[in-house]
Amino acid sequence: MLTKPSIVVVLAAILTILNMAGLAHAQTQAVVGGAQNTLATMEARSAAKAELASFDAVVEAVRQTVLAAQVPGAIVELRVKAGDMVKAGQVLARVDARAAEQSATASQAQVEAARAALNVATKDFERQKLLFQKRFISQAALDQAEAIYKAAESQVAAQAAQAGATRTQSDFFIVRAPYNGIVAEVSVVLGDMAMPGRSILTLYDPSSLRVTATIPESIVNSPAARQGARIELPSATGTQKWITPRLVTVLPTADPNTHTLQIRLDLPAGTANVIPGMFARVWLPVQAAPGERDGRVFVPLKAVVHRAEMTGVYVLDAAGKPVLRQIRVGRTVDDAIEVLSGIAAGESVVIDPQAAARLR
Repeated sequence: MLTKPSIVVVLAAILTILNMAGLAHAQTQAVVGGAQNTLATMEARSAAKAELASFDAVVEAVRQTVLAAQVPGAIVELRVKAGDMVKAGQVLARVDARAAEQSATASQAQVEAARAALNVATKDFERQKLLFQKRFISQAALDQAEAIYKAAESQVAAQAAQAGATRTQSDFFIVRAPYNGIVAEVSVVLGDMAMPGRSILTLYDPSSLRVTATIPESIVNSPAARQGARIELPSATGTQKWITPRLVTVLPTADPNTHTLQIRLDLPAGTANVIPGMFARVWLPVQAAPGERDGRVFVPLKAVVHRAEMTGVYVLDAAGKPVLRQIRVGRTVDDAIEVLSGIAAGESVVIDPQAAARLR
């Protein structure tokens, strides 16, 4: 059992600001029970007023498409389901195209008939020219043969154009993927009637996602807001919980009723386990008046102790002895956590709780 510790003066004090948490701390060495037993401590300080502001946001896909048929008809084939990965140009669904195929066949037959008529008109025109050269027919007869030939030629062009349009419409009965993506939702089942404008399925590109939030005008005008913006994904873990956006864009129009704007923060490429519709928070730094504080207290995350249902930190008492203090914690920002109650700004918190437990 350790004897009553002797107190040694504080060796050093260094004030810094913890990233994104507004935590000013002091690094000291407290000697307990002998010179060989030291505890690294950090001073809990209140954050600058409104240094960080959070706004509810939602994850969106930069490219998300609702695919629909361009022509009416019954859906006769569905090749994908929600969650499937698809490639650009892949067939996703088919609409009954029997009527369109018959129209295409009829149009092609009309093209062949027009070409046959053109062949007859061409040969007749050639004969009429020979007869005219031998003075067997008049100029009027030659002109009439030429007119018939040109009319047949125009008829072939018109029928060919009509057949091309019919073939193009036949492609409308096939729904293809416009780009590589994931099927988010299938809105129909086999046998449903597809109509122009009615959604068949929804597709999005998972390689390009963003977070969108609504923020006040006053924050948008702060230069620090865009430079220090961070994204929090509460449902994620590890390095995915806090993300630095690749690009921050503020839409150039404001809501005249609420005087707010939309801000879009593009997620870095390769961000895993993030899908459209997920809840997110956007944290924006807001400049405060010099020396203005808001009373929030932050301590290092690694200093927090979890024992059963109790959460606490080791704090040095007046005699310099580490004492376990129960606390109530709030949000976590990077490597710091907010303390809602239990300690006050200025108290020395032991950074290594295991070392403090051995020295008690």
